[in-house]
Amino acid sequence: MKILALDTATSSCSVAVTDDGSLSAELTLRKNQTHSKHLMEMLDSVLAIAGFGVGDLDGFAVTIGPGSFTGLRIGISTIKGLAFAVDKPVVGISSLETLAWQCADRSNLICPLLDARKAEVYCATYRFDKDYLVQQTPARAVEPEVAVREITEPCVFIGSGAQLYRQKIKKVLGGMAHFGPPGQDIIRASSVAFLSMKRFKVNDTDGVADLIPHYIRKSDAELSVAAESRCKAAPTANS
Repeated sequence: MKILALDTATSSCSVAVTDDGSLSAELTLRKNQTHSKHLMEMLDSVLAIAGFGVGDLDGFAVTIGPGSFTGLRIGISTIKGLAFAVDKPVVGISSLETLAWQCADRSNLICPLLDARKAEVYCATYRFDKDYLVQQTPARAVEPEVAVREITEPCVFIGSGAQLYRQKIKKVLGGMAHFGPPGQDIIRASSVAFLSMKRFKVNDTDGVADLIPHYIRKSDAELSVAAESRCKAAPTANS
């Protein structure tokens, strides 16, 4: 099965093509510009290197969050357009699950952390049961200290949030805190593809029209609208 996968959830952008579980081609890029500036060129390059056309693909996979609101919309809309064009199935994969899956240390609890801005991280915990990754806690957006204070065993932290708040994590957990190497902190599209294969095999795919980002936290615009609505609904002193 030929799968094209991509990730645009964070500051890095990654595109990969796999064929029957083997990696055919992958490009990962980190630039200080919107992913829309380089994503289509990366897609064309990866397909050319792999020697496939879009019509040769059997399915698509994409990270659906949490992560950058703009980045997620770019990646998901691109995959939806391609899937619609060739009428092929698509699978949405959690960005946190992808980070946990590519962690080299599979013997301990794994806690992927993504920088969520505003002094918060997106987080969840996972554990490997043989070759299967099992989510232990729900994904949420919290302060880094809150993300780690309930952990009572050795744990591997991975992702942009783990690097950004490394000292805070070590202050809370001490020797129980372990960190993956820097190369594992970037989401790789090949990992997205490999995770999606299990779902493709059992026809557990997502409706293309229904595929939406999993933001977890509301955007600034949504928060502003909600605050404005509360102000309008609040009684005045003269009411």
